[in-house]
Amino acid sequence: MCIFAPSTLYYVKMIQISGLEKNYGNLQVLKGIDLEIQESSVVTIVGASGAGKSTLLHLIGTLDKPDSGRVLIDNTDLYQLSDKQLADFRNKNIGFVFQFHHLLPEFTAEENVALPALIAGQTRAAAKERARELLDFLQLGDRLSHKPSQLSGGEQQRVAVARALVNNPKLILADEPSGNLDTENARKLHQLFFDLREKFGQTFVVVTHNPDLAQMADRSIEMKDGRLIG
Repeated sequence: MCIFAPSTLYYVKMIQISGLEKNYGNLQVLKGIDLEIQESSVVTIVGASGAGKSTLLHLIGTLDKPDSGRVLIDNTDLYQLSDKQLADFRNKNIGFVFQFHHLLPEFTAEENVALPALIAGQTRAAAKERARELLDFLQLGDRLSHKPSQLSGGEQQRVAVARALVNNPKLILADEPSGNLDTENARKLHQLFFDLREKFGQTFVVVTHNPDLAQMADRSIEMKDGRLIG
């Protein structure tokens, strides 16, 4: 989100990272990451396999904890929160989209999307209404009662996007979201991120090997050997 003054352009920081390090045994995966990401931007993280991209995304998303350093989202210092506070913050403020959509096979599209809202304490009626609104917006209104096995790969990934949006989070994190899609469905998914940013104002951080998405992004960050380069 940008706020214009007569001669100055100010940006609101959604993510602030300083001195972030992560080790797995004797392997140092992240080596002192410093990074700021602005609100309502679409940012990609690129680099070779093993560069630390997914590890960085998981630490931003509170799916893992760093060995040192700080991560602030919307001025909340994540790793100063208790485990319960952190889980609550994650549920309400962060949405996730993964390469493998992780939809529950026994649930319908509507039920899969509504689940995070139910966990957040919304009533069943409110959660299902929100799920239907999002699925309609994503052109899946005629797939509400379909289970994942009855949906195409592109449709399954759009259901996963709707699930990520159901609690109206400020931040969406995506890890190779188009990795299992064909070229046309990948293009549609990439454009969807920008359409959603325009409609809902969320910040998107996307790990990708897809050069087309990296070129579309407001900003592309390259990683190599656990560090940011360029």
